[in-house]
Amino acid sequence: MEYWMVDWLHDFESEPVRFYSEIGHDGYEVRKVQGYRDGRMLKADESHESTEIGLSEIPVGTIEDVASQPEFSASLISREEFEQAWQSASWSIPTGS
Repeated sequence: MEYWMVDWLHDFESEPVRFYSEIGHDGYEVRKVQGYRDGRMLKADESHESTEIGLSEIPVGTIEDVASQPEFSASLISREEFEQAWQSASWSIPTGS
């Protein structure tokens, strides 16, 4: 497993600005946390997705690929850092619930 923290550098008020991802050995996201400007943190895994947050449907590539894109700042983090973000996040409420 790898653990990533990715900042998305943009001006969209309603979009997340930070992602924490747990990446499996196959290159797919296993769990993800999205952080927003207003302090909300939402989480998703394969059993809990919503219109606001879901796992990538394709392998995410390498951390170097992500970091090389000008709109992202990406780094590897420890499992402990990821788990702290995971525990701080809430499940998104599915639409229609």
